[in-house]
Amino acid sequence: MSMYAVVDPATGETVKVYPTITDDELRDAVARADSAHREWSRTATVHRASLMSRVGELHSERRKELAEIIVAEMGKPVRQALGEVDFCTSIYDFYANNAEALVVDEPIELPDGQGSAVVRRSSLGVLLGIMPWNYPYYQVARFVAPNLIMGNTILLKHAPQCPQSAEALTQMFVDAGFPDGAYVNIYATHEQIAWLIADPRVCGVSVTGSERAGAAVAEVAGRHLKKVVLELGGSDPFIVLGTDNLDATVEAAVAARIANAGQACNAAKRMIVIDELYEPFLEKFTAALNAVRLGDPRDRRTECGPLSSRVAVDRLEDQVLRAAEQGATVVAGGKRNGNYFEPTVLTDITPENEIYCEELFGPVAQVYRVRSEEEAVALANDTPFGLGAYVMTNDAEQAERVADRIDAGMVYVNIVGASSAELPFGGIKRSGFGRELGRYGADEFVNKKLIRIG
Repeated sequence: MSMYAVVDPATGETVKVYPTITDDELRDAVARADSAHREWSRTATVHRASLMSRVGELHSERRKELAEIIVAEMGKPVRQALGEVDFCTSIYDFYANNAEALVVDEPIELPDGQGSAVVRRSSLGVLLGIMPWNYPYYQVARFVAPNLIMGNTILLKHAPQCPQSAEALTQMFVDAGFPDGAYVNIYATHEQIAWLIADPRVCGVSVTGSERAGAAVAEVAGRHLKKVVLELGGSDPFIVLGTDNLDATVEAAVAARIANAGQACNAAKRMIVIDELYEPFLEKFTAALNAVRLGDPRDRRTECGPLSSRVAVDRLEDQVLRAAEQGATVVAGGKRNGNYFEPTVLTDITPENEIYCEELFGPVAQVYRVRSEEEAVALANDTPFGLGAYVMTNDAEQAERVADRIDAGMVYVNIVGASSAELPFGGIKRSGFGRELGRYGADEFVNKKLIRIG
């Protein structure tokens, strides 16, 4: 039986099954990508940019169809699915519009020497992308857009539950005019991925997913000296130190926790609230979560759909039950209904509780009380993860001070939902390493060649 299938999490229905790629087909895919790189890397930047722009246009033209696919694949509410497609359009547009600036030579000043020196960026070759299910289009866009612009070619292994969106993406690159082999979708197994990474024609690997998946891929890649970018889990703090509008702060906290049914690596998962605001924040936050509209992801009124699969719900339910057994208080929610999980608030979590160091991938928020800025920063950093963080304060000096002390790859002050194509995305610690998007995303898989002329 194939591991690639569309199983609607809202109904449990198996919609469509896709065949896994054979070993011979996979070898052919690598050969095509390798052959395509020789020409694609020498193609004029302006031509690569024009094709990239067309991919963005196709996302806009097919946004309704694309959104419907991921609603069925992983249960994303349709309005959020449409928003994801639109975000992808902006990513492809960013790289199309900035392609020339991204590849331009970088001169180096030679204060004590004659002649000149430049750093020239060129592609590495065939790259393997291993993508997750939670943002089926966005995750792909932020990996492939910069790397195709820089002249690399792509082998794309999507999550087993996202074969239809993978198919739709492949068709868009074909329809945009990309040459055969520039972007190749592969329905590969874990075993096939292991020998694929070892193939000398594959020059680098990008993984977005769990710590376990990232570690497994990095281990194989390390043995073969392959560059890896890892974007893994997160347990981002939402630190509330001050506010002139508590209702707005609570609204931001709910949005940062509930979007995509809480299934986002950079979602706000730990609410860390200063003592004088703790009680009113908890009351308003709990009421707001209780008011979140759960329902059919095809209904535009739905704010929180099902989790992506029964396995995902089983895992989250186990975490919440263990948390309660180990002393946490379930203030609201905590129950499942099929693949749906109620928005949940947990308090009284101590370092001895297992979930203190775990990522909760679903609509479950932990709320902590702290007595000072120092305690808030210490608690925020007391995690194995280091992806992002949110800081809410009406003190500008405090905002700068706290943002500087947070151990994370990204800090957002007094704003949520602010990711954009030009801003680098990535983390530290067990959240991985490397960056995607913006200038930095385009620089990960390139040869920064020094050319020194005397």
